[in-house]
Amino acid sequence: MRIFAGFILCLVVLIVAGTILLYSGWYNVAATEPHTALGRWILDTAKHRSVEAKADEVQVPAEFSEAQIRRGFEHFRETCVACHGAPGVERSEMGRGLRPQPPPLADVVPEWSTAELFWIAKHGIRMTGMPAWGPTHGDDELWAMVAFVKTLPTMSAEDYRRMEMEAANGRPERAQPERGQGH
Repeated sequence: MRIFAGFILCLVVLIVAGTILLYSGWYNVAATEPHTALGRWILDTAKHRSVEAKADEVQVPAEFSEAQIRRGFEHFRETCVACHGAPGVERSEMGRGLRPQPPPLADVVPEWSTAELFWIAKHGIRMTGMPAWGPTHGDDELWAMVAFVKTLPTMSAEDYRRMEMEAANGRPERAQPERGQGH
């Protein structure tokens, strides 16, 4: 009985301390201040475990087509690059002002499965600035985004610029023969 009473007392003390912390305004929520190490660990652990658990239900396509990757690039260029940047492209002012900082996707894509990337794109992540694209985009568009994002770890700044030029021209750029090779 003493152990149970001790547990209840400890729980009451934690609730009171948490309430005082919550209402005191002591915890700084300014986006100019980074999370504490404990806060960052709690949020990051919760994010990874939640996405991992929820993504178990996602059915991943066998492969992605070049057309899907190009459609995904279009969406990425219009809506994602401002916060995440891209190979050879810095984040916008808005992206630099978010806390936590949106990661360069080329660096973090390998730590997420394809199903997890789809789930993140579809549902977003609270308290990170990552929007849920599911309410405004169909699954085919979301898979195209994932198809492109999966290419980022191997994409150079030159590759990204080439895709931008192709998109601006409305067609894939064809390799030009080098001088002296005829045609």
